[in-house]
Amino acid sequence: MQRVVLDKNNKPISLSLGANLIDNGCYFAIWSPDAKGIKIHIYDHNEIKLKDLELKERQAGVWFGFLDGVTKGMCYAIEALGEEDSANGIYNKTGRFLLDPYTKALTRACIYDEDKYLNHNEEFIPKSIIGCDDFDWQGVNKPFYGRNDLVLYETHVKGFSMLNEQIPEAIRGTYLGLAHPASIEHLKKLGITAVQLMPTAAFMSEPELEKRGLVNYWGYNPICYMAPDPRYASNPKNAVNEFKTMVRELHKNNIAVILDVVYNHTAEGGYGGPVLSFKGLMNRFFYAFERTQDGLIDYTNYTNVSGCGNSVFVDGRMVLNIVIDSLSYWLSEMQVDGFRFDLATTVNRENKGNEFYSFNANSAFFKSCFASNLLSQAIMIAEPWDIGLGGYRLGAFPVGWSEQNDRFRDSIRAFWRGDKGLMGEFATRLLGSRDIFVKNFRSINASLNYVSYHDGFTLHDVVTYNHKHNEKNGHNNTDGSDNNYSYNFGVEGETADAEINAKRMQAKRNLIATTILAQGIPHFVYGDEVCRTQHGNNNAYCQDNEISYMKWDFSQEQKTFMEFVSNVIKVRLGSDMLKELILNDDTYHLTKHAYFANWYRSNGHEMSVADWQNANLSEIMLCLGDIDTDEDVWCFLFNKSENDIYFRLPPIKNNYKWEVMVDTYEPTGKPFHFSTQAGLEAVCAQNSFKLLHAIKKDSSLDNTKLTSIQINDLSNNSCPVVNMLPVSSKDTVKNNLTDTLFGRSRRTRINNR
Repeated sequence: MQRVVLDKNNKPISLSLGANLIDNGCYFAIWSPDAKGIKIHIYDHNEIKLKDLELKERQAGVWFGFLDGVTKGMCYAIEALGEEDSANGIYNKTGRFLLDPYTKALTRACIYDEDKYLNHNEEFIPKSIIGCDDFDWQGVNKPFYGRNDLVLYETHVKGFSMLNEQIPEAIRGTYLGLAHPASIEHLKKLGITAVQLMPTAAFMSEPELEKRGLVNYWGYNPICYMAPDPRYASNPKNAVNEFKTMVRELHKNNIAVILDVVYNHTAEGGYGGPVLSFKGLMNRFFYAFERTQDGLIDYTNYTNVSGCGNSVFVDGRMVLNIVIDSLSYWLSEMQVDGFRFDLATTVNRENKGNEFYSFNANSAFFKSCFASNLLSQAIMIAEPWDIGLGGYRLGAFPVGWSEQNDRFRDSIRAFWRGDKGLMGEFATRLLGSRDIFVKNFRSINASLNYVSYHDGFTLHDVVTYNHKHNEKNGHNNTDGSDNNYSYNFGVEGETADAEINAKRMQAKRNLIATTILAQGIPHFVYGDEVCRTQHGNNNAYCQDNEISYMKWDFSQEQKTFMEFVSNVIKVRLGSDMLKELILNDDTYHLTKHAYFANWYRSNGHEMSVADWQNANLSEIMLCLGDIDTDEDVWCFLFNKSENDIYFRLPPIKNNYKWEVMVDTYEPTGKPFHFSTQAGLEAVCAQNSFKLLHAIKKDSSLDNTKLTSIQINDLSNNSCPVVNMLPVSSKDTVKNNLTDTLFGRSRRTRINNR
């Protein structure tokens, strides 16, 4: 919302809500329709009181006023004058100090202290800093990635660098720590194209947590939508510039920045919760409330579809303005690239006729995003649910949005732990979940694929724990999900058993490689690439300690796993087809290329209806290719049986050969034991999968001429010579071919069915 006023020289000035600094002072515009008046309190940079001003002019609920002598770096707080009447939803109260919803910077983090909140309120509330928009972007532009180019790395500003000794101690766990060359080198080595930052907007921990000596580590409890949280700055009063430095340095290295934003609730809680900003200025308009049996609004009963005490009513015009203005600010002034919306269903709940606070796929919020040139070009990712009635809305978001696909998570975890009867489900998830994101109407990249997220087990814990272990959260292990689709391979928690650990590593490679190579946007959590554990805690929201921090003293096994992840990402990003499979019957995205996708049994026969319904089927093959050229052809071999399986590969052009690009049986993912050079590209090891690419033959190495190859174990253990027949003669390979790879007996099954 803007208003034009005349300055002392009768020149027009366009005012936005909040503080508007000009040469000789500052205009203030504050929306508070129920207040009897608004007083602005001015402080120096040390929060020493200088002056105050009561705004006298009001128009459409907005209070205006000008205070001369205000300069950049000064600070302010708001006092909404009036008499509190909580039963009628009014929290204006003379003597209570508030944050401006349009605050761009804070003097310090907001930390709940009950005595200060109740008895020393002016001291309790952080102050808003005036004028903080000077920054040298050094000509660095945004990467401007399409969704098909994204590999998302979800991380926490503090948890990522807090223990990294390569980073100066003063900036560990800060915006500058994430911008440090050591951090960026790690991301680039992985091949990450976008970081998804857990909430960085200013927040406050719940009073209940503070009383128990814990904090809201994750940050999903906002108090200001536009101010970066000062606790992540080495100099809290310089948080804006440090945040911008982080964005600039990431962009300089072609890494996009996506913010996790929380517009579904605030830190003010429900009835009886603290009054910090929105509640004290616009409570009746900002939040949703339940109805009485008579259909009247009950201002003592906050609607709570977030599970956090209150729910924001974005259907309201001024509330929608705040949300859209804040998103636009982050995109333009702070130069971020997009957003992940926490509990995104809530943001699109509206009152329509007899429907109270229900999800609307044509909501005012969605329309506002599409109508904005700025927002319509941003990366938009939804967590497509909340806990309210009709809250689960996976697949219901509009064109241009991607959605966090929990069906992918559950299906892929269950498939690789050995659950039967999931072959059709697995295949559907692998090819973009088109039963959810319907072809011709949604992009194949509408599915955001993951097997781990901040709220759940880490990748390592998925294969290490059968049950959650959240005792340290203080809720008697009742918090967090019980449906984890995890498997510990016989021992709960860490073990020294080498065989179990080898199986766990194999499972981790299968899970993360499937996530990276599936159609959709791949996403994983910081530390998954080095097997970070939270010791079975699948809801570590209040663990601001080493449970949540990434440890940087990597073992050789961790380094090898990171190399595996990097290699798989490199394969994905190197292929247009793997990044976005544009099938010939999908009109959503028409280009000069159209691809086919065919499913086969391991014997080379196309999958039948009976095959898809066969609960005992344990191996399957997927072939992808360019319909017009028949040259860019890829083949996936999936084998979750206890045998090594020989696959009859699809025929390719005579001058082409199948080259193994990824083998999850191998610690680094690079082919070794079952490679093209060994003539075993068609063999997929037990409980693993391979990705092959048809490439032109190298005349200097024709693997049909090979008769034997010495295979050396990666661990330098001696291995026997494995006799090979020419590729053209593989059908004659005996059923009982055995070897002792990795020191254990193995059996290869050849499918002649």
